Amino acid sequence: MQTVIAWATRNRTTLVLLGAVLVVAYVFYYARQDIAPSMFGAAWDYAIPLVLAALVGVIGERSGVVNIGIEGQMLLAAFAGFFAAALSGSMLVGILAGVGTGLLAGGFLAVTAVRWRMDQIIAGVVLNIIATGLTSFYLQSGQILPGVIPNLRVPVLAEIPLIGETFFSGRSWVATVAIILAVGVHLALFHTRWGLRTRAVGEYPSAADTAGIDVERLRMVNVTLAGSLAGLAGVYLSMDASSSFERGMTAGRGFLALAIMIMGAWRPLRAFAMALFFGFVNAVGSQLQQTGGVTIPPQLLGTLPYVATLVVLAVAAGRVRPPGAVGQPYVKKDQ
Repeated sequence: MQTVIAWATRNRTTLVLLGAVLVVAYVFYYARQDIAPSMFGAAWDYAIPLVLAALVGVIGERSGVVNIGIEGQMLLAAFAGFFAAALSGSMLVGILAGVGTGLLAGGFLAVTAVRWRMDQIIAGVVLNIIATGLTSFYLQSGQILPGVIPNLRVPVLAEIPLIGETFFSGRSWVATVAIILAVGVHLALFHTRWGLRTRAVGEYPSAADTAGIDVERLRMVNVTLAGSLAGLAGVYLSMDASSSFERGMTAGRGFLALAIMIMGAWRPLRAFAMALFFGFVNAVGSQLQQTGGVTIPPQLLGTLPYVATLVVLAVAAGRVRPPGAVGQPYVKKDQ
């Protein structure tokens, strides 16, 4: 009990803001039953791949590795998952192919940026270029998925007004997994030995090395495994959100996820909240587009999440601090 009170005291500002947001959301939900449920659902649908992609960035940068290649990881996974499912006739094969491709892309980044000590920004850009080139060159039209990713209704939680309808009912199981992963990564980072070691190699790798931690190995494992989350985000985009694959269908979500990670101060749950914010901004734009009498060009409305990103980043500049050794390759003193 004392631990809970201490935690609530440290995070009282966050809890007050969260409470205020929930009050406003419930007031809007009951006042506008005609549009509120669909808006909140659309916001969460848009935020799902952003949550997963932001977790990839959090794990990588907490380990000291900048991952500019999240966009490419998602694109390759979306491509591999969609066509594996279409050609094999099995959604399971497609999901495994997408997640596996994300792992391979994460492994590529880990080898180039950690083992070979290539500039991490350049390694990520190379991954994005490879992903764009491969998916464009091998793109085939006319492929049809054998089904859809099954929806999941979580008992009890699905009955909660607003929250249940938005998060736990009528969404694919990927949506529930995204919530579990956000909570799980947060707990793992701040309450487990792995999390302590990960934060150590991202903040002060030489001290971690002195304590007996294999810095290079841990960084490689973390960056590689985080690629599976990017793979799941890509699978969601091509096999659930749209049931098709198009050139460049990630549409900058990987870079938006990096901005969400920064605005979330490299903390999984804060990144989750920021992803929801951008999902809501996108939902507001879509609602304005559908409202009669509004003459705002749809191209302008489509830029709302990115404009909001610039505004929030400008406000947050200087207020958050990245991990101390992020972007810096580590070389053992005896090498």
